[in-house]
Amino acid sequence: MSGFIKILGGGKEVGRSAIEVGNEESCVILDYGVNFDSKDNPNFPLQELPKKVKGFVATHSHLDHIGALPIYQISTDIQVYGTKITKDIGELILKDFLKLSGSKIPYEWVEVRKTLDHFRTINYNEELEIENFKLTLSNAGHIPGSGIAKVVVGDKVVAYTGDINTIETKLSPPADLGSLSDVNVLVMEATYGKFNHPPRPQVENEFYEAVREVVENGGTVLVPSFSLARSQEILSILMEKGFDYPVSYDGMVKEILEIMIKNKEFINRADLLAKVYDSYRYVKGWEDRHKVWKESGVIVASAGMLKGGPALYYLKKLYDNPKNAVFLVSYQGENTPGRKLIEEGRMESNAPYLKARLELFDFSSHAGKDQLLEIAKSAKSLEKLVIVHSSPDNAEFFASLAKEKLGVEVIVAENGMEIKL
Repeated sequence: MSGFIKILGGGKEVGRSAIEVGNEESCVILDYGVNFDSKDNPNFPLQELPKKVKGFVATHSHLDHIGALPIYQISTDIQVYGTKITKDIGELILKDFLKLSGSKIPYEWVEVRKTLDHFRTINYNEELEIENFKLTLSNAGHIPGSGIAKVVVGDKVVAYTGDINTIETKLSPPADLGSLSDVNVLVMEATYGKFNHPPRPQVENEFYEAVREVVENGGTVLVPSFSLARSQEILSILMEKGFDYPVSYDGMVKEILEIMIKNKEFINRADLLAKVYDSYRYVKGWEDRHKVWKESGVIVASAGMLKGGPALYYLKKLYDNPKNAVFLVSYQGENTPGRKLIEEGRMESNAPYLKARLELFDFSSHAGKDQLLEIAKSAKSLEKLVIVHSSPDNAEFFASLAKEKLGVEVIVAENGMEIKL
């Protein structure tokens, strides 16, 4: 029986990741996430007949990879597989999604609870059998607990990178590319298919020196940051470099920090996170919030794209003082307030221009163009490369480059596309 891959989401788009791997009778689905339209309404992946789905794999706990998982628990009891830290953080992420977007999503708390009840945790490089498929997860280097999912379908080995990073960070060691050596079909993200990132040590040093300069001149630095991983990475960098001025963090950052500390086996520099927890100040509520922005120091707060969260409060308070700074360290999506602030110097057309210093630092946890080629070359038995989780221009550019450099069939996936193994 011939196997195939079907793209349920993530084709020529970033997010809504969902990759079906299987045959005519059964399948497993790798990730099942959401993305959002310009009005912040969630978009969900295509669906497969529930009786055909023998399991889901959650490669990591970002919403664009797990946000739609509970849909399949409405009328079925399908197992979900992933690392322990993915389950622990995923619970927090799904609860928050339900709280913020409950009226816009087709499931309720009972389905989130069932998803967690049916979540089976697996270790890196542990082989599982799901029906006629063999599954392993290996470190993807993206965030703690992220995995490259490898599925054996008949005589073919399929790997899906999820989100992947090949450089060492404070939170994660680089991706385990050795796990790809026997892969025939590689489904790979290409979020940055056209671009390379600057060297991470250089970015860390530039960020630290800029922060120090502002604070030593009497200013306060706001670092709007994703609650999951990016905030903890920034706090760890400041700790490692011995930053000796006040540092505060606000939002869901603390809950995720605590989960990471409890799952330290997934953390590259768990020693730094422990020191962050002991030494830096958690903003407990509005009383603290009113105080911290008045002192010279650093505030790390969600949301990373300035779409909400406590970062907006701090931005308003620091906005008009040139001594202060706003240092963006997260990806700024199109039409988001953060992107508008970078491009126009203000978030709304009738608002005053930002007087505080504004800079963007590239702390991406996705592989860049050259690293993506390195990942693909690690698959020594590669026959097909399938590009997902990428804008059309990034996907087409990288596909052209990969065809030239690798000499294999390269497919720019589209949603609904079925690819024979």
